[in-house]
Amino acid sequence: MLNKTFSNLIDRIRLLFRKDKESYLCFYRMLGFYPRDIRFYEQALLHKSFSVKLEQGGLLNNERLEFLGDAILDAVVGDIVYQNFEGKREGFLTNTRSKIVSRESLNHVAEQIGLSKLIKFSIRNSSHNSNMGGNAFEALIGAIYLDRGYAYCKYFMENRIIGQYIDLKKISRKEVNFKSKLIEWSQKNKILLRYELVSQSLDEFNSPIFETEVFLEGISVSKGKGYSKKESQQNAAHESMNKIKKDSAFVESLFAAKALREEEVAQTESSEPNQDQTQMPITEKKVEAYSHTDRLEDIISAAEEAAYSEIE
Repeated sequence: MLNKTFSNLIDRIRLLFRKDKESYLCFYRMLGFYPRDIRFYEQALLHKSFSVKLEQGGLLNNERLEFLGDAILDAVVGDIVYQNFEGKREGFLTNTRSKIVSRESLNHVAEQIGLSKLIKFSIRNSSHNSNMGGNAFEALIGAIYLDRGYAYCKYFMENRIIGQYIDLKKISRKEVNFKSKLIEWSQKNKILLRYELVSQSLDEFNSPIFETEVFLEGISVSKGKGYSKKESQQNAAHESMNKIKKDSAFVESLFAAKALREEEVAQTESSEPNQDQTQMPITEKKVEAYSHTDRLEDIISAAEEAAYSEIE
């Protein structure tokens, strides 16, 4: 702590000679320390809809920092949870970390610390940006890591976030139904979802272990184990939600499989004869037959009238 205090004092002196003092002070109030290279933090605020074109080609936005921050945040929060819950099992630690780094939680934190108001984005795309705050928070962690290293990332989470905006004990007791979340996501996107029990076994203490596999559009997504079918389904759903969150290419493959399925269904339906359509031609033929008979009778009548007129 003494080192950080001394470091902040040095950075504050340097600040006197900087032109963009207000930007540094803004981040100081949020982070609890001064940035060294503010460019990382400014990039963390650039949503992809507001990307900046680089002279050497390519676009500058916060997606790469978000990727890095996601990994660092998992490590930092895992570290903090491990130290605060001594003796707890791996499953408990994993679930607690997942609840802390969930999009819902990070969106809330980003709003509370004022990060959401600083994000630069295009208004045209704002309707699809419900997770901008959480994404920017991960990018901010990535920026801190590149600028100051792991220790400052942990300092920021321990001293500025956990305790002030996240109650560790409360969130550890909060139940998260990943199975319901996966069902909700699949229904919203009209993706076929299936759970399949793939194995049952016994552990070293003869306790039953169940393994469940999740399929989306017939594609195997993840597997989960547990001491009950329900727990194995929850763990499998949890892994599936993580994959959906982090693997955009996989999500694209799901929607491609969905489109192919819908196309096959449409082709099948179009090839099946429609009952109303099959009956209509018969009715039309009958109408045509009646019309032909009526015309024939008219001709005969006309001929008979002509014959009678000749006789007269």
